[in-house]
Amino acid sequence: MADDTRRNDVRARIPRRKDDDHTEDAAAERRAFLAERTGAALTHVGRASIDPGVTKGNIENYIGCAQVPIGVAGPLRIRGEHIQDEDVYVPLATTEGTLAASYNRGMRILTEAGGVKTTIDERYMQRAPVFHFDDARAARSFRRWIETHEREIKSAAEASSSIVKLSHFETYAVGPMLHVRFNFETGDAAGQNMAGKAADAACRWIAANHPGGARYTLSGAMDTDKKHSQLNVLHSRGARVIAEACIPDALLRERVGTSAAELFRARLNSFAGSVMAGSANNGMHAANALAALFIATGQDAANVAESHAAMTYVRLEDDPETGEPAYYWSITLPSLIVATFGGGTGLPTQSECLELLGCRGAGKVGRFIEICAATVLAGEISLAGAVVAGDWVESHEKLGRNR
Repeated sequence: MADDTRRNDVRARIPRRKDDDHTEDAAAERRAFLAERTGAALTHVGRASIDPGVTKGNIENYIGCAQVPIGVAGPLRIRGEHIQDEDVYVPLATTEGTLAASYNRGMRILTEAGGVKTTIDERYMQRAPVFHFDDARAARSFRRWIETHEREIKSAAEASSSIVKLSHFETYAVGPMLHVRFNFETGDAAGQNMAGKAADAACRWIAANHPGGARYTLSGAMDTDKKHSQLNVLHSRGARVIAEACIPDALLRERVGTSAAELFRARLNSFAGSVMAGSANNGMHAANALAALFIATGQDAANVAESHAAMTYVRLEDDPETGEPAYYWSITLPSLIVATFGGGTGLPTQSECLELLGCRGAGKVGRFIEICAATVLAGEISLAGAVVAGDWVESHEKLGRNR
């Protein structure tokens, strides 16, 4: 057998310090270890401006930071319930050329059209335990029992936190099992961990009080954590939010180089394609806006897997002020999972980006949800216009890395 110089019978463990592992000395020790093992210098990774101590609870085996360029787009006028006729400037962290410019153009169009109207329909975070029984009838009897004890279950769940509130639960029978999908309100936090803790408290109470006990698995996968599901589209996960605008035909011709009628015909074509593909989003590219916003503001980037699902709805109508042709355009995000408190939102650069949006801290999550939805709509308008007008490839050649 050929000699493998990288093989070592003893596992080379990453250096860790029991007293305080979130220090620059500890990070430097790990970078030196990696340089010796792999040859990678990690010079730029180690040049972070933040104190490693603030990353406790956010990262283990800290070695530095990934520096993602941040651009800004705007102003974007939003007419919502948490933002009332206000212009915002949106930070976008991305390495994709043309992205910030495209969103900037979409925001200009929306603002000149009078702004984006945003509506938050509902917001819940789920945890969905599954309870196990000998047969289906026992599962059915259990469902009836928990329905009659909803008040006690609610009290047990809410005792786990000063913030969490159990709104309601849904039940789904499968063979000898009953899936119970708890829907929690979680304040300004995204709430996955909070919902998990509250569901655990509820299940413990159920197991202690149900006649004969109750066997359960805390997550039966119907909460669909960090993966798309049709259940989320129908029942919501995170925020269900709608952004809508009415754009005059003349403005589209001036700013995009195409008409409302042409965009409407293109929407019919892309809708058919989305149906055939089985897409989770019949729009253009909600994931671009959300990923860039999530990275800039300290959201859990994996939640883009759920959050990017969207339904676009359009119609041709007359501008109520001028009587001229106009294009009504809306996008619904049924599972937007964001926070302005907890997680990575308190880290220095992420906190600054939230402050730029006026969304840092408690009581600001509604505002941030509306900004996310409005930004998504801006990107839909700009990219759809570029595709229909025929300058989509040209813009990437001009501004993108393939120039």
